[in-house]
Amino acid sequence: MSIRAVIFDMDGVLIDTERHLFDCWQQAAAEAGYDLTKEQLLGIRSLAAEFAIPHFRELMGERFDYQEIRRRRKELMSAYIETHGIDKKPCVDELLDYLQSHGYKTAVATATDPERAEKYLRSIGIYEKFDRVVCATTVPHGKPMPDVYLYACEQIGEQPSDCMAIEDSDNGALSAHRAGCHVVMVPDLAGPMPETEEYLTGVASDLSQVIPVLEEMK
Repeated sequence: MSIRAVIFDMDGVLIDTERHLFDCWQQAAAEAGYDLTKEQLLGIRSLAAEFAIPHFRELMGERFDYQEIRRRRKELMSAYIETHGIDKKPCVDELLDYLQSHGYKTAVATATDPERAEKYLRSIGIYEKFDRVVCATTVPHGKPMPDVYLYACEQIGEQPSDCMAIEDSDNGALSAHRAGCHVVMVPDLAGPMPETEEYLTGVASDLSQVIPVLEEMK
């Protein structure tokens, strides 16, 4: 079994934004009269709107206006980033340099729209290190469906079975698994659920620890 390409999620894997997204979700919901807990928010990481809307309505009631609260969350997050910038996750450059020097193809598969994804990746100086940046907004269904990973594999000209996906969330990991990729989880806010652990190739404490997994798979 050999890996020819590595595909990365963005938020929580390459950029340190997940905890700030949680804060913004909670503020936006509170402004609308709802109390969202961190435990509830863990369940929507990387979850596409088509799945998040019924999920939230089941939790919070039919009157929960997901689109408006999400619009406000994005507004709050943009303001935070304008003030504080974006932090790169630890060991990003170490892993990307390893992949480049060993001939792996690389891609990003993110739920973020193309304009913001490029802006964020350029702001931490790594946009040019990827062969492709693919966004779930350009495919029929977002995570946890496999569309974005299948499209990323198509864009870099590799079969999913020859690709490794790096994810920090259960929904993202499920998306990559459904596409047929090998999945390594690098937990950010929470580790994998038991049902996720069953199909993971590995769990790494940080991105540098993905390198030994790749070495073992040569």
